[in-house]
Amino acid sequence: MAQRVVLHIGTMKSGTSFLQNVLGENKAVLAERGVLFPGRRWRRQVRAVKELIGHGGPGQPPMPTDGMWQELVAEIEAWPGTAVVSMEYLAPRDEKQIQRIRKTFPHSRVEAVLTCRDLARNVPAMWLESVQNGGVTGWDDYVAALGARKDATGSAARFWRHQDVPSIAARWAKALDKGALTLVTVPPSGAPGDLLWRRFAEVLGIDAHGISLDVRSNPSIDLPSALLLLELNRRFRPDGRGELPPFYDRLVKHQLAKRGLSLRQGGGQRLGYDDPWAAALGEEQMARLRKGKHRVVGDLDELRPLPVRGLQPADIPAEEVLAAALDALQVALTKWSTAGRGRGEQE
Repeated sequence: MAQRVVLHIGTMKSGTSFLQNVLGENKAVLAERGVLFPGRRWRRQVRAVKELIGHGGPGQPPMPTDGMWQELVAEIEAWPGTAVVSMEYLAPRDEKQIQRIRKTFPHSRVEAVLTCRDLARNVPAMWLESVQNGGVTGWDDYVAALGARKDATGSAARFWRHQDVPSIAARWAKALDKGALTLVTVPPSGAPGDLLWRRFAEVLGIDAHGISLDVRSNPSIDLPSALLLLELNRRFRPDGRGELPPFYDRLVKHQLAKRGLSLRQGGGQRLGYDDPWAAALGEEQMARLRKGKHRVVGDLDELRPLPVRGLQPADIPAEEVLAAALDALQVALTKWSTAGRGRGEQE
């Protein structure tokens, strides 16, 4: 059985994709160092965690005895060292759910790692991500809604569910053994590119060297591309509540945005953010985390929000959005053409 089960629980937009890809691309080397990253591919962990949080609780169907989560547990139980499960959906779980997860591994020490980043970088990053997931809330309305906190709804509620770092840390620290929660702060802009991995490796207790960091990350889109997707989403969901088309996740989010618009060369106008409210709240969060006396790898001062240089939606002329639309059309036609040739269709 695994001596340790380390649950990397997020938060969102805190370098999680980078770390997940590093873990996935270096499975063999990590295994030699006593660390298991279970599942043939990381997507198996995603599906297993989704199954876990959707079953076994009050009003939920029972947990399948032969499902994906149980397969993951069996692989971990057969491992003698440290096992790592990385999935941001774990972060918002309440104490009872955390206890259920902990009881899944009765013979292992269960730990949690909460990677976290300052609000000044996370607020625009989360809005850009929401647009790539079909969101229809504009930037100004999104920022205004965040101040509602407990009364927030929609995309703002989702933001706080995944970004209220002190509350997430407190729940997990209370539900696990003393000292089983570690905060890993995301280094500031300009820090060495391997620093986040070195901090994560420190939590795992392994040598950080000799690990390939040449992996795909989760690049953001520029502001014109975001405005383009926002209008596209509003066409799909004119009332703001309708269902997205079934092809959205595959074709729009992944093919068009993450593998197309995020790489465009003609734009580059980034979304800026400088809000006294976020700066004050960041200071409050830092104080709450210090009061919690959690183990920290990094520095809580790195959670202090600093102005993010960039533009606002009103600064973007229509010509820039049109350029993004043409780039998107080029990406779509190129991928369609390639797929057509793969099926043997004639041009």
